[in-house]
Amino acid sequence: VQLQASGGGLVQAGGSLRLSCAASGGTFSSYSVAWFRQAPGKEREFVAAISWTGGNTYYADSVKGRFTISRDNAKNTVYLQMNSLKPEDTAVYYCAARRGFYGFGIYEYDYWGQGTQVTVSS
Repeated sequence: VQLQASGGGLVQAGGSLRLSCAASGGTFSSYSVAWFRQAPGKEREFVAAISWTGGNTYYADSVKGRFTISRDNAKNTVYLQMNSLKPEDTAVYYCAARRGFYGFGIYEYDYWGQGTQVTVSS
């Protein structure tokens, strides 16, 4: 499966963005999808994940209550709605997919999108 992340941009602190991860080339409804992010000089970290049906989600503590992950299997797309953005949310955001239930580590995912830059100004 091929993944294409989009929706990043520059936003002021307190603002919102919605990222999209569009999939092609596979049975998207069979894959769990996660968002990771990587800030300059830091390791890639888990942000949120959603199961293949959309019935289960999980969030990193740092984004819980501010970010919402969702999916539309008819459109082969996963979304990450980001509200109340903070400067520390600045990073390149990547979507990733794997068959079966989601995991939390980068090595658990087989397919990755190219990343989209999110910059939050103070």
